[in-house]
Amino acid sequence: MTSKQDPRAIVVGVDGSEPSIAALREAAGLSIRLGAPVQALLCWSIPTFYQVPYSVGTFDFKGAAQGILDTAIEAAFGMDWPENLTARLKQGPPRQSLIEASKETPLLVLGRRGFGGFTGLLMGSVSSACASRAHCPVLIVHAPMLGENHV
Repeated sequence: MTSKQDPRAIVVGVDGSEPSIAALREAAGLSIRLGAPVQALLCWSIPTFYQVPYSVGTFDFKGAAQGILDTAIEAAFGMDWPENLTARLKQGPPRQSLIEASKETPLLVLGRRGFGGFTGLLMGSVSSACASRAHCPVLIVHAPMLGENHV
């Protein structure tokens, strides 16, 4: 896991969902053609109710986020991660964090969570916000439909 963003790296927003895993695969394919590294970025935060002074518990939110990120990368590539792939955690809300990351990357790649049917034409709130407010081009990747092979 790295703490800084490589300004040449294609940044992929990861949340553990199938669309974000498809986005990782797509970014890895693009990175070969573009000669750019890939950075998988998972944004995490502590839920508000854990931030109050009287909250009790020792749940490791950062550790849980790292587990989601590792599992997503393994789902995308197996145990043979691409050499040019780095993984990074960023504490903060996804929308704001990804738009901020877009200032230092040539391309932001996100998965789109689909709803099926007519509503499946809509993007989720994070993808929509990034597509309209990012400081770089944004590629929105649709997850393969059930039974489809990914490329």
